[in-house]
Amino acid sequence: MVESIEMTLEIWASALREVKSRIKGLFPQERVAISAGLFLEGLLRDAHRKTGWMRAEAAGDPGPWRQQAILGRGRWDADALRDIVREYALETLADAEAVLVIDEMGFVKQGKTSCGVARQVNASMGKMANCQIGVFAAYASRHGHAFVDRVLYLPRAWTEDPARLARAHVPAGTTFATKSRLALDMIARIVAADVPFSWVAVDLVYSGVDIEMALRRWCKGYVLAVSANHHFAFRNRSFPEGGTAEDVARNLAPSVWRSLPSGEALQGSESWAYCPFKDLDVAEYDKTRTGLWTPGLLIRRDATKALCYFSTWSPAGTEIETLIAVEQCCRIVEEGLRAAKNELGLDHNETRSWHGWHRHVSLVMLAFAMVSTVRLRASNQPPGVVSNLKGTGCQLERLPRTFRKPKPGSLSAAATLPWQDQSGEGGRKPSPRKTQ
Repeated sequence: MVESIEMTLEIWASALREVKSRIKGLFPQERVAISAGLFLEGLLRDAHRKTGWMRAEAAGDPGPWRQQAILGRGRWDADALRDIVREYALETLADAEAVLVIDEMGFVKQGKTSCGVARQVNASMGKMANCQIGVFAAYASRHGHAFVDRVLYLPRAWTEDPARLARAHVPAGTTFATKSRLALDMIARIVAADVPFSWVAVDLVYSGVDIEMALRRWCKGYVLAVSANHHFAFRNRSFPEGGTAEDVARNLAPSVWRSLPSGEALQGSESWAYCPFKDLDVAEYDKTRTGLWTPGLLIRRDATKALCYFSTWSPAGTEIETLIAVEQCCRIVEEGLRAAKNELGLDHNETRSWHGWHRHVSLVMLAFAMVSTVRLRASNQPPGVVSNLKGTGCQLERLPRTFRKPKPGSLSAAATLPWQDQSGEGGRKPSPRKTQ
């Protein structure tokens, strides 16, 4: 027992030393790097709130000034930290079959001065609220998941007011960008960084023709939520003239609908239908590649008979189970955002500036990646080490199931994605090869 506790403590200590060493070069002075390390430790501590005063108390400071300086007055690049977080997370989570998920989190705010705050739809609450909206990119694989990019959404009321942008220190030249555009920019950054992944899953607000076309050019499969009136120009024998998602669903035979095996549905009783259209050669979108890919429509029907529609693009022969698994990664990432909010202080950002928001969120992303990494490392240790992770820096017994070791066969925590063939046989067809 004593030995397993000591091993657990060493895992956390080693992870902290490693992370602090990686971020040290971001800061102009050693004392600032030390404060940033203490900031990170404050996020990982077992405390209900992670405000500046709370973090300062945990760090032994008489007040929150050093904590505030890290986010506001210091000079360091939050995007450089974002890149470090991505590289750190991928060292343990990287997988060729991974899913990139785009999601958002609303941050309720009072007043009008915090960067990006406006009365807008807060998806976290399901209603209009005075809030900021952060758009996130999460990387989910059979090993776990972590957040690898983020950006603060600026409504038109902000981008059309140069004085307001200047007061919040928004970078010069920033113009209005839709959430779909922000999502595409994040995906493009991740593709440019040669991050291994095969799929993209997004919610309705991020879907768009520009994203679909880009993903086809990049040879990435996708499951994109679309509206009932989304028109499909693709054809098959059953739908020779195409039609809207609603039209296709209305004309599907009852035998097409399938239910998930017991225990695999993440939100109660659900049934699914998949309508593949005619196969296309990916060379139509990228002349350096060849191979057949299938556009399609995936439909989810919940217990109330309400329908949700998803435009899909996948290698020819992909089964419906794979597409369902990709879509359900969105729910796994939603849990991850709630965990980061409730346990790591994601919404305890007290700064009002553009760079303050991105710095705070990037540090929380690093804390999240660190917890995921430590959990994975501990899973390779004797059982006592895993059980003794509680009480060592981050109280894992209080974290939602996103952070906990999933039960065998469970879809939660993205620890073993359902389409992964653990026997090493079968599975998804290989991606098209580049032609010589």
